[in-house]
This record gives sequence, C-alpha cells and structure tokens, in this order.
Amino acid sequence: MPDHPPVIRPLSASETATLIDWAAAEGWNPGLSDAAVFRAADQEGLLGGFVDGELAAGIAAVAYDDSFSFVGLYICRPDLRGRGLGKAVWDAGMARLGGRTIGLDGVPEQQANYRASGFVADHETVRFSGRLPACDDDRSGVRPLTPDLVEQAVALDHRCFPARRDGFLRTWLARPHIAMASTAGETLTGFGVVRPCREGWKIGPLFADDDGAAIRIVRALAGACDGAVHIDVPASQPSFTARILAAGLVPGFRTARMYRGPAPRIDRSRVFGITTLELG
Repeated sequence: MPDHPPVIRPLSASETATLIDWAAAEGWNPGLSDAAVFRAADQEGLLGGFVDGELAAGIAAVAYDDSFSFVGLYICRPDLRGRGLGKAVWDAGMARLGGRTIGLDGVPEQQANYRASGFVADHETVRFSGRLPACDDDRSGVRPLTPDLVEQAVALDHRCFPARRDGFLRTWLARPHIAMASTAGETLTGFGVVRPCREGWKIGPLFADDDGAAIRIVRALAGACDGAVHIDVPASQPSFTARILAAGLVPGFRTARMYRGPAPRIDRSRVFGITTLELG
C-alpha cells in the first residue's frame, strides 16, 4: 500500500478528461468526446485516487443497474506505479459494485490478474481495422438513424446488452457520433455507431438481425467518416468476420470478455461489434 492511502472520490468533468488523456498516452485511442459521453453511463462510477490533491490513478466502475456493472479505464499514472495506488482504486471500484455481475475486456497480459480477482473468460473479441472502399451497392436499406427509430434502437440495445442503459445510449447516438440504421419498411433490423477518435474512427455498437445487415451498416458508417475504422468483433461471429476480412479490414489485438459473477444472458447472435472496451 502507499505510504499515505489515496483520497478516492468521483471524478469531475475535467478530471475525467485527464483520465481519457492518460488512456490516449497508453495507446488506447479514445474517442474525442469520450470524457463527456462516458459520464452519461454512471457519473459517480468514474473514480479517481488522489495524492496531495493530484490525480494518481483512475477507474470506471459503472453500475448499469442493480445486477450488472462494468469496469474499464483502469490506469495509474506512470510515475506513481508500484506504490499500490492503482490497487487502492481497483478495490474501491470493486467495493462500489458490490454483488453485481462485473464485466471487463481484458488484454492477454492482464487476464491472469483478473482471474486471480475472480473473473472468468467468457469469449474472445478481435479488433479489425482499415479503410473500406466505397461501394454503394452494399448500403441498400441503410439510412441515418433518425429520431423516429430511436425507440427501436433502444429496444434492440436492451436485447444485446446486459442492462438497460437508455440515457447513455441516447447520448451515444448523438453528434459528433454518427449513427446508421438498417430497416425493412418501418422496422429496424440493425443499427451501428461510429465515433471520431484520436486516430481514425471506432465502430460500436453494431447490433443487427443478421450479418448481411451488419456489413451494410459497416459500409455506411465507413462511408460517412474520413479515415480508417476500427471495430471489436466477438469471435463467435465467423461469417461476419469473413465478410469484413473480404472487405479489406485486418485483424489486430485481441481481448477477452470476462465476468465476475454469472454471465449475463443476451442475444449474442445480434452482437457484431461491442460498444466500447471501456464500458462494455
């Protein structure tokens, strides 16, 4: 433990921005508006450990409801590592989340540590990146996600995510993020969001009835932005993975979705891209 235990409390808006800057320095390539949007998930769950009034470590310990939560953005300032400050913040986050199922996305080098804390790997996720050439034929039935489709998007999100996060999702769908929907008549068959990041754009979530709708949404999202795109795809979607490989995206690093507590029941068949590694 540190010589003097850190003062742990929720982060202010500006302190959240500092934590996001740390994530950028770690190479995590956060979204340009993540600091503000993440606070919509659970403002009190963005925790910081302070030493002599300065932020020393942080974590997102987001309680979505009484049964499900997620942790991410777990970072200790590099010059203060090895003093137990990160562990103190981790413990505070775990205590805050209590008996809820807790999810996280762990990189391979940290998975043993998470297992020691009671987390169990559920499935692997693969990051795919690259530029997609324009191909209008692959966007049929896809249009911007307009206000009349938001309620259907919220309903689909509830099927594909372990808890209701309506307020967060409505914020996530707004500018500067770009949201696209696949429809059959007036019925939503899928939607996806792309957000500008420090480098390129990240797609997530991507929820759809089938991989055909999902790839059309990816094409539309890529066509709406001006750089490389990145998407984190569950390894349980081999057909969709083949489609995005054929479209020109290439695989990169892998993470494991891990849970402490019972794994939630969701409609995995409709999950083609997770929302964000930081918040689930």
